[in-house]
Amino acid sequence: MLTSTLCAALSAAGLGIAAMTAYRKRFLAATRIAAYALVPLGLAMTGIADWISDLVFKPSVWLGFGVLAVSALLFVICRAVERRSEEGGTRKERRAAAAAQRAALAPEASAPSLGGAQAPAQQPRRKAKAKTSGGGDEFADIEAILKKHGI
Repeated sequence: MLTSTLCAALSAAGLGIAAMTAYRKRFLAATRIAAYALVPLGLAMTGIADWISDLVFKPSVWLGFGVLAVSALLFVICRAVERRSEEGGTRKERRAAAAAQRAALAPEASAPSLGGAQAPAQQPRRKAKAKTSGGGDEFADIEAILKKHGI
């Protein structure tokens, strides 16, 4: 009952402002204000205003939202644990698998740096660059760094 009265008062005030705006010959703005002013009255007449006020002012509704939030949090935690267990066992197993994968990739990755996989036409260019740049010391340092990091 209080909600309906409040909505009617808001609508009446809005329509009064719209009438004053129309008196000033600003009809488009007055029409827009009247449209906004009729919304609370429409909500009160359909009963949505009472539902919204019950939603906002009842503690049991807020407790219900809290229960829903806890439920959603439990779903997220459960899914994260399932995903983690699907990825593969314990941390030791995952570390061993990652180390094996790195070991399998390292020989292939270091082969081009040694010059074994290059075409014969490219090898003389590399030697010429090494001679012109001052020697193979720079390349040896680079290769050592790459080998250190397993590349």
